[in-house]
Amino acid sequence: MSFSEYASYDGLGLAELVRRKEVSAADLAEEAISRIEKHNPTLNAVVTKIYDRGREAAKKPASGPFEGVPFLLKDILGDLEGVPTQNGSRFLSGIPAPHDATLTARFKQAGVVILGKTNVPECGLLPTTESALYGPARNPWNTEHSTGGSSGGSAAAVAAGIVPIAHANDGGGSIRIPAACCGLVGLKPTRARNPLGPDMGDIMGGLIHEHIVSRSVRDTAAMLDCTSGPELGDPYFAPPNERPFGEEVGRKTGKLRIAYSVTDTAGKTVHPECVKGIEETAKLLSDLGHEVEEAAPPLTNEILSQSFMALWASGLALQIDAFAMITGKQPNDNEIEGLTWGLYQAGKQVTAVQYQMAMAQMQGMSRAVAHFMERYDAWMTPTLGAPPLKLGSIDIHERDPVKAFEPIIDYVPFTAIENATGQPAISLPLHWTADGLPVGIMFAGRFGDEAGLIRLAAQLEEARPWKDKHPRIWN
Repeated sequence: MSFSEYASYDGLGLAELVRRKEVSAADLAEEAISRIEKHNPTLNAVVTKIYDRGREAAKKPASGPFEGVPFLLKDILGDLEGVPTQNGSRFLSGIPAPHDATLTARFKQAGVVILGKTNVPECGLLPTTESALYGPARNPWNTEHSTGGSSGGSAAAVAAGIVPIAHANDGGGSIRIPAACCGLVGLKPTRARNPLGPDMGDIMGGLIHEHIVSRSVRDTAAMLDCTSGPELGDPYFAPPNERPFGEEVGRKTGKLRIAYSVTDTAGKTVHPECVKGIEETAKLLSDLGHEVEEAAPPLTNEILSQSFMALWASGLALQIDAFAMITGKQPNDNEIEGLTWGLYQAGKQVTAVQYQMAMAQMQGMSRAVAHFMERYDAWMTPTLGAPPLKLGSIDIHERDPVKAFEPIIDYVPFTAIENATGQPAISLPLHWTADGLPVGIMFAGRFGDEAGLIRLAAQLEEARPWKDKHPRIWN
């Protein structure tokens, strides 16, 4: 069958059609497959196709809030037994996962039908999705521009109407950055809200968080109900929520006190389109009855960047050495991109003392932000410092990380803060540039308070809906 309105439904909407037997899970799988085949030659969003396996899964009885909904896993941490997770790296190419990740198992229990894996930059290092193994993912709003990273393939597929939701993860903004670039909802949950098992307890000192990208707040909330909660043996877990996250959608927010910033931690003002997006959203929030004022937590840019990089680079070194154990090969610069190789070498130089110092500095920042959040219910910033950058802005073959990152030094000023502090943050598609590129607006909440962010996000979705804003490449 074929129905043109497939992409007009979010994930919960498609699942409701399946429950009412208006369509079957098999029908939806074919719809998604047809759109992958139609759009992927342009977008390069899906890098591993498992259509036959997905078709078989769609024939089997299923339940859950997302019964029969087509879904894609990210090629980082999205382990599916028997299917390679390659991390966008030639060094790890072709080795099948021995078992499902805990999160994959929970996605399956939610009822989704997995049809493939999505494009990523090597080892998830970049705020754009470009790798030597897969090539660039392209933004459906403008294919000359980046999808963001590292969950760029997932974001492109959801934005183009291929699937309504897709797996994403976030170590410095990798859920929120692609959501901002592709006009989607991207929630980074509280640290440890979703598990990283069965192989890991935490990653990079707690910087890494798991969830999805979606087109609706209710899908984001409902999937968090399906996946959240500790796994046996986890080193720590997030505070329990008062009620299901899905029930927060449409619940009254009350009058909130919201801080906003248009300058980064170094005092630089972001791109004019980002300033415009913040100003328009601040007015909307005020019209909705909230108290809005310009304020920011007391953070030092130098300490943030130094401590984050120590954890990030040493975590990458761990990752590549783990790849070496899996493959039985020694790391080599023929199979690892230049930028990744440079960061790998830097990571191996991080001493135990430097690592411990970085952790202490991160914890100090967490306390500073927590005290700031005692005064505010949310902190609003642009997700990015500028609209989506053009593909090719970063040279992935440059071995000197300083030189490689120089063209985008002001591009990602805010997102890493919430990875350091562990607090939840959500990017919402609330502004578009004059030439039609999305600009995400990000709200950070108190530690453990996804519920408050979901209530606020749902209110903004109703007040300034984005459901009918579609990219050039759509459905």
